[in-house]
Amino acid sequence: MILQVSHINKTFNSEILLKDISFHINKGDKVALIGNNGCGKTTLLKIINHREPSDSGDIIMPSDVTIGYVEQNISYDSDKTIHEELLSAKEELIETEEKLNKLNSQIENATGQELDRLVKEASDLHEEFSDKGGFTYRSEVIGVMKGLGFNDEAANLPVNSLSGGEKTRVALGKVLLNSPDIIILDEPTNHLDINSISWLENYLASSKSTILIVSHDRFFLNKIVNKVVEIHNKNARLYTGNYDEYATKKQQLMESEMKAYLKKTAEIMHQEKVIEKLKSFNREKSIKRAESREKMLKKMEEPIRPEEIDNIINLSFSPRITGGNDVLSVESLKKSFDEKQLFNNLSFEIKRGERVAIIGDNGTGKTTLLKIINNIYDADSGKVTLGTDISIGYYDQAQSNLDDEKTVFDELHDAYPDMNNTEIRNTLAAFLFKGEDVFKEIKMLSGGEKGRLSLAKLMLSNANLLILDEPTNHLDIDGKQVLERALNNYTGTVLFVSHDRYFVNRVATRILELRFNNLLQFIGNYDYYLEKKEDVYKAYFNSQSTVANSSSASVNSNANSINPANPEEYNNTNKSSFNALDYKQEKEIKNKLKRLNKELKDTEKRIAESENELSEIDAFLSDPANGNDAPGLLQKTKDKEQVEEILMELMDEWEKISEEIIEVSSS
Repeated sequence: MILQVSHINKTFNSEILLKDISFHINKGDKVALIGNNGCGKTTLLKIINHREPSDSGDIIMPSDVTIGYVEQNISYDSDKTIHEELLSAKEELIETEEKLNKLNSQIENATGQELDRLVKEASDLHEEFSDKGGFTYRSEVIGVMKGLGFNDEAANLPVNSLSGGEKTRVALGKVLLNSPDIIILDEPTNHLDINSISWLENYLASSKSTILIVSHDRFFLNKIVNKVVEIHNKNARLYTGNYDEYATKKQQLMESEMKAYLKKTAEIMHQEKVIEKLKSFNREKSIKRAESREKMLKKMEEPIRPEEIDNIINLSFSPRITGGNDVLSVESLKKSFDEKQLFNNLSFEIKRGERVAIIGDNGTGKTTLLKIINNIYDADSGKVTLGTDISIGYYDQAQSNLDDEKTVFDELHDAYPDMNNTEIRNTLAAFLFKGEDVFKEIKMLSGGEKGRLSLAKLMLSNANLLILDEPTNHLDIDGKQVLERALNNYTGTVLFVSHDRYFVNRVATRILELRFNNLLQFIGNYDYYLEKKEDVYKAYFNSQSTVANSSSASVNSNANSINPANPEEYNNTNKSSFNALDYKQEKEIKNKLKRLNKELKDTEKRIAESENELSEIDAFLSDPANGNDAPGLLQKTKDKEQVEEILMELMDEWEKISEEIIEVSSS
């Protein structure tokens, strides 16, 4: 056991937040801490990290355990660049490296016992340096930096110039590079795009550190954790398995608890009837028996009704006007900001009833595309056409359609006066506003609650095309499940941007990925996208190369797609749906191949030089004439290790360049 949380209690403003929280984590466990917004997850993390005191209880762990903690939003000053700040996580190795260099310099001028002492000290330090990753730490820093979305250009930016989200990513990188015994992360995916989240998944999954994560990203949790601690009704319960296994076990547990409650309630009702019947006999013996049963009944604990499992209201939201089958047509859309081109010649169509997700890296233009469709931005060129009787409802995360001075109930009542109180209550209940919650003032709601209310209002509108920009932001897991149910029961059409892969997987019937300044299309959910994306990328390059070498004057400009019913459809080059490469793009590919081939030759030359250097070192080490040259032999041995390390890196680089050449030139 590496961490024990024992009987933690915490109160805020006379209200109990955490009550008798207890669980333990073993070394190497990867644990998710989940619960609704406001249940105390972040507070508990701060208590574990001794950033905040508990009212009572203990946090128990071995005294030598190290903790790395990354909060949701971090603000710190540093004049260092991103690369320098991340490199500072390896300060101990850097100091050891400097010490080794100093020892090597001293060895050159030492003799006798002093030489023996220095050689032994250097040998021991060299072994320690190697064991702690001294020969790979610089490449490790670069790998983490790029994995978290900082390219070579960003590496030289001062940390002080970064946004809050970027600073949080730097802090996350430093914790990962420090490799503490326990890594504690509070919503680590908030400031990452899908590629960076995927990289972090792989990093954490292979990490030897014990990990405790607060996250609403269910896909992320499924990939990493082997235990789930749920905070619910101020208490904690530990489940083994990933998120999906937790959800299944929780459902089974709730069903079991409900059965036990109903059984005990039935038993009490039965006893009451028996007592009443015995008393009705009005005989001394029967009355005594009734009194005896009454005493037993009073000793029985009153059963507490568990949380309902079937109290979720599934409402079907239907727009007043159905609209035509052709909902949206986008033709040859182009958009740039300053000199940066987001996309060029985008074309796609959406049919009635589809739920289409747009995914892609940060900065590829997903939100811009939605705003062009919604007439908020103008395109540089191209055309957006709405179908017959199509009306758009737009969700932009700002909740600008809410009146802070109204209550939750009045917000819906005033917007939809034809709805009766029961209909309004049912709608609000479907979006988790129950009991007295419906009379809360909107200005008192959390970001997630405002998001749920905005979405409820939007679902009731006359819009038959919903355009949603990151609708799950600020929503906890229950809120996301509510939205999933609402959209899956919606009879209109949905176009949305989201980085929540679990949500995309549950809702989308088609995925459009903004990549290579173009749209790649997948007719299926996120699981299908993961299965087919490499094939589609390859097909994209093949089709681009085919088009570039063709004298054909025109090609179909729709986004490339693979149909699950016909997975080989994309191989039909006559039906290529990618736009033709213009001269500039073709030239860029040729230049890239030229550069890669030069890098390959340079790498081959450096490999040959390293091999020659190794041969010379081996010749020196095997020469009997050098047998008494202890300093020389020691230095040559170290030189050999360094050259071998360089040689391995060069071979890896050669392989990487070769694969890139094949990928770029494939046709």
